[in-house]
Amino acid sequence: METKTVAVFVGDDASPEVMVPTVALLEDLQLGIEFVEPSIGSDAKKQTGSLFPAAAKAQIDAADATFFGSTSGDSTPTLFYLRWGKQTYANVRPCRYLPGFRSPLAQPNGIDFIVLRENLEDLYLGLEGDTEDLAGLNLYSRHARANLADLGTGKYAIKAITEKGSERVIRHAFDLARKRDGKRKVTVTCKYNMLAVSDGLFLQIGKQIAAENPDIEFEHFIIDDFLCRMISRPHDLDVVVMPNLYGDIMSDGAAGLIGGIGLAPSGCYGVDYAYFESAHGTAPDIAGKNVINPTATILSAAMLLEYLTYTDAAEALANAVAQVYAAGVTLTPDQGGRASTSDFFAAVRAAL
Repeated sequence: METKTVAVFVGDDASPEVMVPTVALLEDLQLGIEFVEPSIGSDAKKQTGSLFPAAAKAQIDAADATFFGSTSGDSTPTLFYLRWGKQTYANVRPCRYLPGFRSPLAQPNGIDFIVLRENLEDLYLGLEGDTEDLAGLNLYSRHARANLADLGTGKYAIKAITEKGSERVIRHAFDLARKRDGKRKVTVTCKYNMLAVSDGLFLQIGKQIAAENPDIEFEHFIIDDFLCRMISRPHDLDVVVMPNLYGDIMSDGAAGLIGGIGLAPSGCYGVDYAYFESAHGTAPDIAGKNVINPTATILSAAMLLEYLTYTDAAEALANAVAQVYAAGVTLTPDQGGRASTSDFFAAVRAAL
């Protein structure tokens, strides 16, 4: 059996309480995966003087994928490398309701779609500064009908939508829709009415790629209209692709439809690398209490296994989680239960 290597970062605050047992679950499956734990963050800085030492970078590069726990600011250089360094441009965030999830909707059964977030550009390039620095450019706002310099002292942020970035993530959306073989539909959404040039380019490229894929249904909505539709008719959606900022916001909203951010897995894919993480943060308010919901982390691990082509094991792990929720006996407090994190893991292990 071929050995695959996965770099693991267990994260901060409550994150290790779900990451460490999830890795143990994967080890129990005996798939031939070698897990390595590069040293990063504050511990690495004490030892090497760097938050992201060269040895950690080398271990990431040598691994087949990375399993990343929720982290604080000290791990930001590592996360940025996994995104921009490894060019993981497609952030796949599934929104799938499982019976037993504590959804606020009256009829959540059958919700199963993906928010596909472009992961590398848009406002997340961090191109910000003082508006005074742009005064010499004589930038004129056709909406405000004034030059930027006339609006007063303030800050700016540049939103960049590129042809390359848009095309590759939208093609990924069509590939996903075809692979899922469900509704076989791609929805493009952004603010192309107000941002006719930048978001307009994203939509234009979406239409071009849709014309090349007539077997996949295509639709597009302005982002605010889409949000209304996502709440009122989530069952109509399949694969929804959007620029970075919208995707960050809408994916968390989508998690709310099915029962909360603790249920939301995530995978970030590039041409030849991917990393996987839950969508939630480090949850410092419940650290050490053994009550954090491991669902997002376990389902992210299932996405990891699928990426590594352990398809049967990925399905078995996801099915085990579904069985625990269907039984409704061993649920964590955020889902209306009284079980601990450890209890939930025990139930998943029993289902496996």
